[in-house]
Amino acid sequence: MSTYRIGIDVGGTHTDAVVLDEAYNVIAEVKATTTEDVSSGIYDALKKVVAKSGLPAEEFRYAMLGTTHCTNAIVERKRLNKVAAIRIGAPATTAIKPLVGVPDDLRAILGKHLYIVGGGNEFDGREIAPLDEEGIRQIAEELKGQVDSVAITSVFSPVSTDHELRTAKIIKEVMGEETVLSLSSEIGSVGLLERENATILNAAIVDVARSTADGFVKALEKEGIHADVFFGQNDGTLMSVEYTVKYPILTIACGPTNSLRGAAYLTDKPDALVVDVGGTTTDVGVLVGSFPRQSSLAVEIGGVRTNFRMPDIASIGLGGGTVITIKEDGSYQIGPESVGYRLIEKGLVFGGDTLTTTDIAVAAGKAKLGNPELVNHLHPNTVDKIYAKMVEMAEDTIDKMKTSSTPVPVILVGGGSILFPDQLKGASEVIKPENSGVANAIGSAISQVSGQIEKIFNADELGREKTLELARNMAFQQAIEAGADPDQLTLIDLEEVPLSYLPGNATKIRAKAAGGLLSERENIQS
Repeated sequence: MSTYRIGIDVGGTHTDAVVLDEAYNVIAEVKATTTEDVSSGIYDALKKVVAKSGLPAEEFRYAMLGTTHCTNAIVERKRLNKVAAIRIGAPATTAIKPLVGVPDDLRAILGKHLYIVGGGNEFDGREIAPLDEEGIRQIAEELKGQVDSVAITSVFSPVSTDHELRTAKIIKEVMGEETVLSLSSEIGSVGLLERENATILNAAIVDVARSTADGFVKALEKEGIHADVFFGQNDGTLMSVEYTVKYPILTIACGPTNSLRGAAYLTDKPDALVVDVGGTTTDVGVLVGSFPRQSSLAVEIGGVRTNFRMPDIASIGLGGGTVITIKEDGSYQIGPESVGYRLIEKGLVFGGDTLTTTDIAVAAGKAKLGNPELVNHLHPNTVDKIYAKMVEMAEDTIDKMKTSSTPVPVILVGGGSILFPDQLKGASEVIKPENSGVANAIGSAISQVSGQIEKIFNADELGREKTLELARNMAFQQAIEAGADPDQLTLIDLEEVPLSYLPGNATKIRAKAAGGLLSERENIQS
């Protein structure tokens, strides 16, 4: 039996879809317009790519989706769950309430049920106070029928998870086993407020993730496809539907990481800079060992400061549909507006009425697209100046993402990559691979499944070697839960940071493991 796979990735302008065979060769690729509701654009791309492949429905074994549903829900403040947030940290943390610093409009939606109860741990694992189990029971009784998702955050839970796990048990006893819980120790890293914010956001988008997953499965079934479904997460790997619904926040920023993974695969360059040019933005990321470099800074999502793992991506408002304004005095402005997916009707070279970066690239003779005669009226000097500025914007961003002045390989991907020349400052070489326009969908389709933990350990208890082994095994377990084959797991990242200000030889360890799909091996055996 063949194992063809479908990879779909949703961008701001286009929804790209590919069909790959067992050897990861591209059989079919399409670009569909990203729609306002996102879902109908996905279904359109799915239908088109399946038809284009000419394959019967039973030949498809896997379907991978990288989607912006969860990001959009937070940014647009729409379709969010009714959430309660319980912080275990009284009396130590009562001075600062949950959701401090969160934009008012979002706090009005998420801040209706906020609680601080007794408990939590010191940085060395000692209890600040005993867990207020009676208080938690009362809260759970109060919340019955009021909320559909609960976020639980305990002080220093990356050191000790006991209070969070006990709270979760009590809430399920009172509110029912089906209650959706998000635990901060499973989502964020050290830093109470940012970790709490990430956990509350995760709890708020569970229903969006579930309806997206259900919708995708139904769309596949409508085409007669009964495939194993996986979702892209933001470290460039995949997770099962169950895992996605539990940790939907991990889908945020999976688009740029899919492009990075696709670029690594298409060029066989595990260490490079990737410039992903879409219709609206250009995203620049760094490949390290074929995976995206992770950001070490707190990240804002929809105005909320969080600290869960995110890719290190620099975005600029420059894409194929970016609007160019030329003023009467000869000066010009690039963006920030974009015609996005309406480029084909709005761009001058396509007979439209809006000057875009694509028109400039055509007028400068750098891209062959549309009707070049429609941009002949643009003054060559102005065109050259604007084009040079566009290239400079990309080069500056590349420079910011590099860690040294040494030139590095730069891979250009995305539908808008025709904007840029074959040479860029700071690049040892500029590579435009075949199928680069759908690198994001390819990245979604070829990815492995991963698991990651970031936790503070007391190295004195077990010794360094056994502590590292424990961290590794925890990462392996996370990967298995996400859908990885236990026999194919490898450790792809292990980082230890000694925390000199904590007693007991405390060390923060981040471990990440990845492996092939479990169902892939089962298929080979059958």
